[in-house]
Amino acid sequence: MFTTIVLGLDGSEGSKLAVPLASELAERYGARVVIVHVDERIPAKGGVHPVRADEEQVREKLDEQARQLASQGIDVKFDVLEIVLGGPAHAIEDVAQREGAELIVVGRRGHSPIAGLVLGSVTQRLLHIARRSVLAAPPAD
Repeated sequence: MFTTIVLGLDGSEGSKLAVPLASELAERYGARVVIVHVDERIPAKGGVHPVRADEEQVREKLDEQARQLASQGIDVKFDVLEIVLGGPAHAIEDVAQREGAELIVVGRRGHSPIAGLVLGSVTQRLLHIARRSVLAAPPAD
């Protein structure tokens, strides 16, 4: 059913919950997993700078998650995108399109629908723009 699954991770607790879902589906269908992390940058005096101060640590954690999936026998690719404009959802969808993915798996932060609209939600945006199925892992209780 799935040959390629894009797994969108941002290092948050909510995104971690998407890893077991993607892992289980990849094992069940023999699919490869493309982990996508979007490093948002802001233009500032002297160049562009990461939005997150802990970006390096986030990348290290995600690289470790990629190694863990690979140790389970899953074909894994880890893709980090640096963007200034366009938003993470569009970047994740672009990778899914490029990789020929049938499914995007992401986590949720647990915002209410109203908070998600006000604060912004990559998952909600993906549900509107993706040209493939999106599976959103529910937040932990």
